[in-house]
Amino acid sequence: MKKFLIALLICVTSILLVANWQMQSSLDQSVTDESKLLTVTAGASMNSFSKQLQKEGYIDNRFWLRVYARLFPQKALIKAGTFEITEQDSLRSLLAKVVSGKEHQFSMTFIEGSQYKEWLKKIRALPSIKHSLPEKITGEQLSKLIGISAQNPEGWLFPDTYAYIQGTTDISLLKRAHQRMEATLAELWQQQAVDLPYDSPYEVLIMASIIEKETAVLAEQPLIAAVFINRLRKKMRLQTDPTVIYGLGERYQGDITRAHLREKTAYNTYRINGLPPTPIAMPGRSAIEAALNPADSDYLYFVSKGDGSHYFSKTLQEHNKAVRKYQLGLDE
Repeated sequence: MKKFLIALLICVTSILLVANWQMQSSLDQSVTDESKLLTVTAGASMNSFSKQLQKEGYIDNRFWLRVYARLFPQKALIKAGTFEITEQDSLRSLLAKVVSGKEHQFSMTFIEGSQYKEWLKKIRALPSIKHSLPEKITGEQLSKLIGISAQNPEGWLFPDTYAYIQGTTDISLLKRAHQRMEATLAELWQQQAVDLPYDSPYEVLIMASIIEKETAVLAEQPLIAAVFINRLRKKMRLQTDPTVIYGLGERYQGDITRAHLREKTAYNTYRINGLPPTPIAMPGRSAIEAALNPADSDYLYFVSKGDGSHYFSKTLQEHNKAVRKYQLGLDE
């Protein structure tokens, strides 16, 4: 009888060791040969989760996963969300990700100089975003939804790369961008140079947006700012093409005509004095810094050299000479 019990114990132990080996081997098997996104719905049980994994091709058999969940329930408390599963993942690490609740982070990049209508178009193309904004929405309506005090939301969203999880709403993403811009503007407003011709941070935002649209060369931004600030101080008109283009809206087809420059709109800085009524784009941090800390110079003019950079002048005579050289190709 004693020999029988010993033999039975050895047999049972052997079976348990083999079963444990099979379970561990199953957990350590790779689940995919390419990166995929796995979405676990709220309220999913281990039974439904294992069925999902089998249906989506992560596992062939769900038996050992269910056994593991019964043996180690604390390691099988799955959470809802969207998780990234990579070719390095085993069933064990997949389960650990879902239990951790650390969802996959999507990202969206908004570039400096873009406009709010471009932001809306880009957001609406994202399948990972929960879309709650009306298809047709005015700037004023958008401002109210995301907490912008100005009627026109232009300029009030900070261009950057934003991470978000599956199901994030478009409104919450835009609110984050607005809060970033408010915080950045408030911070930099405290660091401004003295004797600048601004009555409010909003005017800084307007100037920064013009600087952003005028040059893509960061080193030039303080010089561009100096030109415009010098012109404001001398009561000269800004005469900047990007504001004209913004005022034309959909009428702009790639070229500014003489008729456009003669047309008096709120944004035609060839016809109006001072700044336009609103920003014309989303400025980045460097453009705001330039607007608040312009270069120390007497420049009043600049012209594109055709390579992305600009030639700066102090007098109209010098400027006209630069225009003939860089715009008309007439070397004197």
